[in-house]
Amino acid sequence: MKTGAAISGSKVKSFRDLAVWQRSMELCVAVYRLTRDFPREEVFGLASQLRRSAISIPSNIAEGFGRMNRREFRRFLLIARGSSCELQTQLELARALNLGSPTVLETADALAEQTSKMLYSLIDSMKLQSG
Repeated sequence: MKTGAAISGSKVKSFRDLAVWQRSMELCVAVYRLTRDFPREEVFGLASQLRRSAISIPSNIAEGFGRMNRREFRRFLLIARGSSCELQTQLELARALNLGSPTVLETADALAEQTSKMLYSLIDSMKLQSG
């Protein structure tokens, strides 16, 4: 894969052009909004974990894209998907502990699920293209 290579039928010149990267950035914003109101004792606990997991998703998409190699890009997408699953687990814990706004939590959870599905589809399509 070169930077200008076709991904899902369209010319993609930057990781910013990827819908999955855009959605994962929305997810980061939602997670930051959610954790902003966590109790002070959670600043270095679950809030920090949630933020790191969320940030890892678009960061890995961007880094993989920047490698300009299809195999490397796919590997980083797999890492991003793992971070998405990690984040979804942490959101479940936040829900169980009644941390943060339930509305913002639902938004973050929905975005995490959408992002995970988008990553799966992109990873799967890359597997089909290379075989």
